[in-house]
Amino acid sequence: MAQFSGSLNVRRHLSFFILAGSSVLAGCGHALPNIPGFDAPSWRADPYACHNQRRAAVPALLRFREQLYEARADDVNALLGPPDEEELRANTEKVYYYYLEPGTQCNAGHVRSAAPRISLRFGPLGTVTEVLSDPLTPTR
Repeated sequence: MAQFSGSLNVRRHLSFFILAGSSVLAGCGHALPNIPGFDAPSWRADPYACHNQRRAAVPALLRFREQLYEARADDVNALLGPPDEEELRANTEKVYYYYLEPGTQCNAGHVRSAAPRISLRFGPLGTVTEVLSDPLTPTR
């Protein structure tokens, strides 16, 4: 009987540590608030920026770029949609790329383009650690 109660006690402690550990990991990052002036539905409806809808949303997105830091990948996907390109790096890091203007990425096959894009780097905890944006092409 003593061996059984000891085993039950170990299981109870192990369950506690698993629950506590998963709570800590789930608590990393934050949900994204609404970004004033950013038209997320138009952004998401313009994959690869081929319809040139994203250009108008770029200033608002960059003005509030600090809110993107420490956001989780799922929250970024909810706001911006799936990335136009994704790069996986060592140590469980990844980078999402979103095109900002039409370019050769709009051709069949969506080949990588030199068109301006925004990049969001995610660290090992799965949260945004860096936000970079290429300059937009000047309008005429």
